[in-house]
Amino acid sequence: MFSIVDQNQHFVVINKHHGVSVQKEADHAALLPAVAAHIGVEKVYLVHRLDKMTSGLLLLATSSHAASVLSGLFASREIEKFYLALSAKKPRKKQGLIVGDMTKGRRGSWKLLASKDNPARTRFTSIAGGEGRRLFLCRPYTGKTHQIRVAMKSIGSPLIGDDYYGGEPADRGYLHAYGLQFTCRFSDEQPETRYNYVLPPSQGELWPTLPVEWEQPWHLIS
Repeated sequence: MFSIVDQNQHFVVINKHHGVSVQKEADHAALLPAVAAHIGVEKVYLVHRLDKMTSGLLLLATSSHAASVLSGLFASREIEKFYLALSAKKPRKKQGLIVGDMTKGRRGSWKLLASKDNPARTRFTSIAGGEGRRLFLCRPYTGKTHQIRVAMKSIGSPLIGDDYYGGEPADRGYLHAYGLQFTCRFSDEQPETRYNYVLPPSQGELWPTLPVEWEQPWHLIS
């Protein structure tokens, strides 16, 4: 279900595999207890979420205090998140900012609206992904359900393997949590520490080779 990317006394960063839910499901072993058992702690705390189809970097706190600190950083949007997405269809624009309110659609799906009362905000850039595909680097500034998936559909590029939003069938849904960057301290006695994580996808036969300039995504999309 996962592999360990990094671990310290306050949190663990895992590579969540695609197809694994962060919530307990009847047909799946629970992810969080499995991580806790693997690293030898009583409990890990969920401070942000990834969709079941999404692979990649998931940050889990190892104490209630660390969970409070990290949840606060997510709530104040001080943790920068970057995702890779792959589509078989060309977007209406190759880069830019997608802004709009989101509302529930059918069967658990969501829709992007033209209104901007409490909008989802996603900045993206893209390059050719081989064989007519398009590879996107996305930074969501908000944390709405299905935000990137809906944003990509709104510009005409539903993600490969995302049947909720009209993507072409594939071996997986092609959305990957690629980068995390944040500055944090967990006590007044501790200096602020800068944390940077980048994790290329390891699951999925269609991912292209990533360009070198994407190795530090925070320099591309601020």
